[in-house]
Amino acid sequence: MPEITGYHAHVYFDADTQDTAQQVCEEAARVFPTVQMGRMHARNVGPHPRWSCQLGFPADAFDQVFPWLILNRQGLTIFTHPETGDHLTDHRDRAIWMGEMLELDLSIFD
Repeated sequence: MPEITGYHAHVYFDADTQDTAQQVCEEAARVFPTVQMGRMHARNVGPHPRWSCQLGFPADAFDQVFPWLILNRQGLTIFTHPETGDHLTDHRDRAIWMGEMLELDLSIFD
């Protein structure tokens, strides 16, 4: 079984929800010192079908961070996946969605 070294939670937003997404991401990073907040991408990046901000956190923080995101996502869609080194499988088969399930552009992993 592969080892999960961490998680990425991608908070999706658009022009109308960008401020809300920034607040959610900044608050997650404030509440959990182990959460690393990435940039607010006002364009599609990587396999992501919407604008997004990545929250990275270690595997041992999942039981704290994930429930917090469930309760504080403010209606935003959040795509969470483990980090095992197998990017395609992590994004395609091991993902957890909060909100709308969207189609990723998995061709970047070919």
